[in-house]
Amino acid sequence: MDIEKILQQMTLEEKADFCSGSDFWHTQPVERLGVPAVMMSDGPSGLRKQDEQGDHLGINESIPAVCFPSSAAVASSFDTALAEKLGETLGNECRAENLALLLGPGLNIKRSPLCGRNFEYFSEDPYLSGEMGAALVNGIQSNGVGSCIKHFAANDQETRRLSVNSRVDERTLQEIYLPAFETAVKKARPWTVMCSYNRLNGAYASENKPLLTDILRGAWGFDGFVMTDWGSYDTADSIRSVCAGTNLLTPGSKKHFRMILKAVKRNEISKAALQHSVKQIVKVLVRCI
Repeated sequence: MDIEKILQQMTLEEKADFCSGSDFWHTQPVERLGVPAVMMSDGPSGLRKQDEQGDHLGINESIPAVCFPSSAAVASSFDTALAEKLGETLGNECRAENLALLLGPGLNIKRSPLCGRNFEYFSEDPYLSGEMGAALVNGIQSNGVGSCIKHFAANDQETRRLSVNSRVDERTLQEIYLPAFETAVKKARPWTVMCSYNRLNGAYASENKPLLTDILRGAWGFDGFVMTDWGSYDTADSIRSVCAGTNLLTPGSKKHFRMILKAVKRNEISKAALQHSVKQIVKVLVRCI
């Protein structure tokens, strides 16, 4: 599939629509150009695929699936080969369920016992988290299924998780909060990255250009697409997010289409920024076909 040809043939309206999901778990298709919608699902303790009405809280029914040990338990083995084998198995299960992207692993650092996501993060140690995370990503993607590392970055508490401002000095950021993500990006080249809900030093993660553009893409060489965590646009700003380097706003909402289209026409979002977002998404979707 010729990516550049697809981009040339897409209308401005299609590009604006493409930066949002088509529904709760699917990307937006462009059927006339042969670009299909693909489905993603939570993981990696086991698939949480919802065939019917979706929700990010896990309230609605999911298909029966194997429940694997949590990332905390896997990391306690200190066995990267085991983590990679688990990833291969998860990748196989995704393919069996026609899933293109698995939303995991979580690479945040355990800093508080009150964090409700600690069970699905690997460790309080950045080195261990990075090595185990990279192994799991390699295993998942060996089966042609994309991995989405999350929640980028400094998401380590549940209190006011959607709006808290994580104030982190540069040394702490570089030595504790970012290394696991850096290791996974450089060693395993995950197809996607998911932003965290929280602010980082004042800017929401999805609006944080130094985080998403300067560090993730510039310093580390990430070449996939960046997506929001589900519903983060209720607090963060969609327009600032696209300008900062966020490519896909999830879940799907027609309000994103209207906002992005208006912003491009008003030059609040450059056509180059929109083109970049669409290209990053298409590049990943082509791998899923």
